[in-house]
Amino acid sequence: MVSRKVKRMRGRKLNQRRKRNLGILLGVLGIMGVVLGGVIVWRAEVGGKLPERKGAEEVLVDYMNCIPNGEYEKMYGMLHEESREKIQKEDFVKRNSAIYEGIEIQEMEIEVVGYHEDQMSVTYQMSFDTVAGEISFENEAFFEEGEETYELIWKDSLIFPGLQSTDKVRVSTTQAMRGNILDRNGRMLAGEGLASSVGMVPGKLEDREEAVQKTAELLEMDPEMIDKKLSAGWVKEDSFVPLKTIPKVDELELLKPEPEEEMLKERERQEMLLEIKGIMISDTKVREYPCEEAAAHLVGYVQNVTAEDLEKHEGEGYTANSVIGRNGMEGLFEKELKGENGCRIYIVDVEGKEKMELANVPVQHGQDIQLTIDIDIQRALYEQFLEDKSCSVAMNPYTGEVLALVSTPSYDNNDFIMGLSSEKWNELNEDKKKPLYNRFRQVWCPGSTFKPITGAIGLDSGTVNETEDYGQEGLRWQKDSSWGSYYVTTLHAYEPAILENALIYSDNIYFAKAALKIGTNNMETYLKKVGFGQDLPFEMGIAKTQYSNTEHIDTEIQLADSGYGQGQILINPLHMACIYSSFCNEGNILKPYLLYKQEAVPEYWIPEAFSAQAADTIFQGLIKVVNDPHGTGYGVHREDILLAGKTGTAEIKASKDDTSGTELGWFAVFTAESTVEYPILIVSMVEDVKGRGGSGYVVEKDRQVLEAWFSRN
Repeated sequence: MVSRKVKRMRGRKLNQRRKRNLGILLGVLGIMGVVLGGVIVWRAEVGGKLPERKGAEEVLVDYMNCIPNGEYEKMYGMLHEESREKIQKEDFVKRNSAIYEGIEIQEMEIEVVGYHEDQMSVTYQMSFDTVAGEISFENEAFFEEGEETYELIWKDSLIFPGLQSTDKVRVSTTQAMRGNILDRNGRMLAGEGLASSVGMVPGKLEDREEAVQKTAELLEMDPEMIDKKLSAGWVKEDSFVPLKTIPKVDELELLKPEPEEEMLKERERQEMLLEIKGIMISDTKVREYPCEEAAAHLVGYVQNVTAEDLEKHEGEGYTANSVIGRNGMEGLFEKELKGENGCRIYIVDVEGKEKMELANVPVQHGQDIQLTIDIDIQRALYEQFLEDKSCSVAMNPYTGEVLALVSTPSYDNNDFIMGLSSEKWNELNEDKKKPLYNRFRQVWCPGSTFKPITGAIGLDSGTVNETEDYGQEGLRWQKDSSWGSYYVTTLHAYEPAILENALIYSDNIYFAKAALKIGTNNMETYLKKVGFGQDLPFEMGIAKTQYSNTEHIDTEIQLADSGYGQGQILINPLHMACIYSSFCNEGNILKPYLLYKQEAVPEYWIPEAFSAQAADTIFQGLIKVVNDPHGTGYGVHREDILLAGKTGTAEIKASKDDTSGTELGWFAVFTAESTVEYPILIVSMVEDVKGRGGSGYVVEKDRQVLEAWFSRN
């Protein structure tokens, strides 16, 4: 409904006029009564009063009240007879609905500011919101007295002052450019690119049925879909009807001595398409992802909005032509990236020349989002693990900047821009390796990479003495006979069984004993302290780390297994990297972040998670893991740069008696000196490493990644 702010300013003259008319009427009736020899008695009973005639201003407000409700036929009924003779109802409804609905009118207000008796006109102030912002103006409406009420004299200027019957109201939209997603060095992860738009011109088709069939085969489309596009109401004989967006042929790539096979196939396909009469291929701007599979899970992709999107995001500036981020950074920073479309409402004359502008909202292009990600380390990790089911994170261990987030196997997010065929979609979904599954957001059993955490908890709680020798137990051990047939096993015998050696040799038995010394209450308290069960304070949602499937570590065996990263311990690799950051930051756990800052100032998520002394003791042990020839991480040892780290192999079994379970391989490695020019911490996890070298498989992969990282820098 219209918000009424009616100021009655008709004055004494209007009241006097009504009284004068009433007097004349009574006089006439009196004369008639005498002539007829009778007397008329006016009754004052309820319901016997003459209805008060609506004033012109009330009629005007009633008329305007119909606009937001689309009651155009009712509006037509309020017009004076002469006006209805000049414009047919159908034309009136079409004219008004096209203008008011085209500009998306809302929140209308009308304020009557004057009445002119001689002209029988009402001056009013009108305002309403539109797709291009608020429109406000003063206008004048003219009336004639009808038999029962005042009737409105129709003119096109009643819609907008100065609007003539031959004028048109135009709405033009300027599409906002979507912001780019950039890496820390300004290199593009997502931005504007060029593709090829394949379409048909109906009037140039020689044999439509044959052309549709051949085109459908080459574009992997249903012929019915092409026919539907060609039969759209707007299509004319000379129209270009877009059918599908496909990759643009890179001519420079084809000039190489050995061009990519995919590009050669694409060139051949487009040549075959152009042989079909009526087919045209033109350049079109699209969202492009240069890193393709290497960063697909991180960056995400955009798609055209659906009806559900428009309903869910009503009032947020989306139109049927908009795109929306579906996941990854595209979804996370959708609000900042999308921008705001510009819109103008203006009047043009019969020749199409602009007469006046009514409203204008300038376009606001989307913001660029710069991440802490480094494309080079992102690609290096992807290329090393692309054949594996794996995930890796890389971060600066002294600032918290996340340098890479990788999940393999992956998919090409550009496929979603080009239009994914049903065959390709089914292939991705049915692939047993789950390429669409984002592994770096999940939690996994950490195996021996958890042992430094157990050691730090034991030291900080005072329950573990780093110099205490736990004794040589061989390769299997149980606390006592109450454990039945269950034993903790390990791979290496060594002595003395002290904390440092236990880290170097990755001794399960030592850390099972350490966990029992720590005790359930201490273990749970400290794990909660270092973020278990909490949301990781990170821009992207990450699964919560856990120490048990229930609220507590329920048994002694579960506690012992937890000490070396088995039991029911599940941890996210980024959370693991954050905890490891405490070992080179005096016990303080860094807060990870993705949005790039010019000055990288570290922020602590959990200050004093461990004492500085406890953290340093573990830190020295992790240096030995990589630099002692007996250390399980010695495969990445370097003479030029001091590294520290920890391997891990987690057994995944259906039950304790399962002998055919699989293994997860882990490796966490970081630069051990804060003065190094390009510090880095990498945590990698690979599924199904059983029979492939266990964690040693991951160590070798990360060694090559580190070599590429330090060589580049």
